[in-house]
Amino acid sequence: MRWCFTRVFIRAPAGRQRFNVWGALNAITPALVRVTNDTYITACPGCAVLHRLAALHLTVPITVVLDKARYPQCHLVEALAASLQSEVLYLPAYSPNLNLIDRVGKVVKKPCLYSTDYAHVADFKHAIFTCWSHAHTTYQQELDSLLTLRFQSFKKSQVMAG
Repeated sequence: MRWCFTRVFIRAPAGRQRFNVWGALNAITPALVRVTNDTYITACPGCAVLHRLAALHLTVPITVVLDKARYPQCHLVEALAASLQSEVLYLPAYSPNLNLIDRVGKVVKKPCLYSTDYAHVADFKHAIFTCWSHAHTTYQQELDSLLTLRFQSFKKSQVMAG
C-alpha cells in the first residue's frame, strides 16, 4: 500500500446559501405542490403549502401527513389546517420511508445533486425546478416504483423482552 502526500483541491461553494423546498403530494393522482424559500425553515412555508392545497378547491377531505419535525408540528400549522378543514396526521419519529414526499425528493436529488457542481445558486435552483417540473414525465417509471401505498404492516408482531 502506498500513500501520497499531495494536496488535492475540490471545488466547494463558499458560504451557506439556503434553498428549502416544501412539497405536498396527492397520494392518489400523484399531483405535486411545492413552496420554496431562501431563509430559515419555519412554519410559514408549511402554512403556504396548506393555502396552496386549499386553493385547489378539492371536494374530498384532505389529510396532510407531516413528519415530526418541530416546525410543522406547531399550533400555527395545526390551527390553519383546522380552519381549512384539513386533517393533520403525524408520522412516527424516524420514519422517512413512510413519507411519500421524501420519496419524491429522492428522485429529484439523484439527477440534480449527486456528483454535480453548480457555479451559481441560480443554476442549482433552476436544476431543482426543472426536475420537479418533469418529475411525472421524465422520471415516471422511477416514481411509480417509489410512490406505492403498500406498506408492511406489523399488526400481529410480538416484541421480545430484552
